[in-house]
Amino acid sequence: MSHADTLIPLRLCVLTVSDTRTLANDGSGDYLVQAATAAGHLIHERLLVRDDIYAMRAIVSRWIADGAVDGILVTGGTGFTGRDSTPEALLPLLDKQMPGFGELFRALSVDEIGTSALQSRAFAGLANQTFIFCLPGSTSACRTGWDKIIAAQLDARTGPCNLATLWPRLKA
Repeated sequence: MSHADTLIPLRLCVLTVSDTRTLANDGSGDYLVQAATAAGHLIHERLLVRDDIYAMRAIVSRWIADGAVDGILVTGGTGFTGRDSTPEALLPLLDKQMPGFGELFRALSVDEIGTSALQSRAFAGLANQTFIFCLPGSTSACRTGWDKIIAAQLDARTGPCNLATLWPRLKA
């Protein structure tokens, strides 16, 4: 069996990638922190970084190397504009990609934003036994990603299987 009877609280970090937002007006980051906390997870750290490949890599690399971090939620920088560079920054850090995440996110987004969903470069993967989920910067996109995909996969009670119960075996 690949699910548990109780929640296994994970220690998560939240990173907002933006050249214009501050922690005072970061609705997407606020949503992810609130949703993760409400689900019973712990927020290890929350930061905001400009859309700069090396600044993002530095923060996420530090979190990946920190044994106290189980997962990272990133919002922003996944579009097609010249400054959107989250995939270019973070994909090279992944040990394993999770292609189904981006595919599922875009499929779910079609119901909300139509064919504009194809502009999303949302992705997820694993780096040093740390789950990384990268979502667009809008609060509605973060809500879709969390509510319809991430929340269930980080909940050990979700059957038939989930990422939360898989996490301890990643170190094997």
